[in-house]
Amino acid sequence: MSKVDTIIAELDAISKNPKKAMADFKAKTGKGAVGVLPIYAPEELVYAAGYLPMGIWGATKKQILKATTFLPAFTCSIMQSIMELELQGTYDDLAAIVISSPCDTLKCFAQKWKGKSPVIQFVHSQNRDMEASNTFMVEEYKYVRESLENTLGVKITDDAINAAIDVYNENRAVMRMFTDVAALYPQVITPTKRHAVIKARQFMDKAEHTKKVREIIAGLMSEPVVPFTGKKIVLTGIQAEPDELLKIFEEFGIAVVADDLAQESRQFRTDVPAGNDPLYRLAKQWQNVTACALAIDRDKPRGKFIVNLAKEYGADAVIVAMMKFCDPEEYDYPILLEDFEKVGLRNLKIEIDQQSESFEQARTRIQSFVEML
Repeated sequence: MSKVDTIIAELDAISKNPKKAMADFKAKTGKGAVGVLPIYAPEELVYAAGYLPMGIWGATKKQILKATTFLPAFTCSIMQSIMELELQGTYDDLAAIVISSPCDTLKCFAQKWKGKSPVIQFVHSQNRDMEASNTFMVEEYKYVRESLENTLGVKITDDAINAAIDVYNENRAVMRMFTDVAALYPQVITPTKRHAVIKARQFMDKAEHTKKVREIIAGLMSEPVVPFTGKKIVLTGIQAEPDELLKIFEEFGIAVVADDLAQESRQFRTDVPAGNDPLYRLAKQWQNVTACALAIDRDKPRGKFIVNLAKEYGADAVIVAMMKFCDPEEYDYPILLEDFEKVGLRNLKIEIDQQSESFEQARTRIQSFVEML
C-alpha cells in the first residue's frame, strides 16, 4: 500500500467512526466536542473555544423508528436519521449542539431536540445583498459566542477566533488544492476515496486534517498523470452517500472531477475574508456564499456555476444527487435543468435517501447513462 493509500485509509477510518475521533481528541486535549448540524454554522467559534467541531449529517441505513413522532414523514432523510440518533442518545456526549436554520426543518429542529446536550440555534440572514445582513449576522454570532462561553465555561477571545479563522482558511485552501489535484489522478483518487478525504475533515482538528491532506497532495504530484479512459462527472446536491452509491460510479468507470455538494466542496469554497473584527469577518463570509440552494440568491447562478465547473474540469456530464424531500434543492432543479440544456450538458438525476438499502435501480440508471455518454 502506498503512502497516499495509507493516509486515505486512516482518514476513511475517521470518517466512519466519529465517536472514536471525539474520544481521541478528548484524550489528547482534555476537551470534548460540539456538534454542528448542516450546513453553514460558524465552526471557528467552537474551534476558538478549544473544542472539536463535529459535523452531524445523519447516518446511512438507519432504521427510523421514533423520529416520525417529532418530524413529518416527508422530512429529508438526513434530519430523520439525526432525530433518530438523537433519541437514542448518540449525541449525549457532545458538550453542545449548534444548529443553523437554512431550511424549514432546521428552523424548528431545536424545539424538537430531546437529547441531553444543550442546543444553540441561530438564524442566517437571507436578504444578503445589503449591509444590514452583516449587522444582523454579527448579532447572531455574538449570541452563539456567548452561548458557547456560558455552556462550555470558557472565554472566546477575538484573537482566538481570528487564529481559528486562519486555521480554517488554510484548510479550505488545501482542500480546494486537493480536489484540483485529485481530478488529475482519477485512477488513484476514486469517488469513495475522494469522499473519505473530504468527509474526515468534519471529525478532525482542521490543522491536523490539513497536514494529512498536504501529504496526500505531495504523494499524488510525485506520480505521472495517466490518461483516464472512463467518464468524468460533476456531482451536485446535498450529499452523495452512502459508499455503495459511489462504488457504482467506480464499477462503471466514473470519476468525480469536481462537485457542488453541500457536504463537500460548499464547505470550503468560500474563505472568511480579511479584517480585524472576527464576527464581522464571519458575517461577510456568509454574504459571499453563492450558488447554493440554501443561500437565497435572486440571480440563481448555481446552474451556470455548475456548467462552468464541467467546462473547467473537462467533465462529460453532471449527476444531480437529489436528496429526497429536500425542498430547496427540488426548487432549484428546474432552473439547473434549463441551464444544462441550454449548453447541451448531459445530466442525470438520482434520488438520495440515507435509509436506502438497495441500489439496483440507481445501478441500472447509472449504467444506462454511461452507455449513452
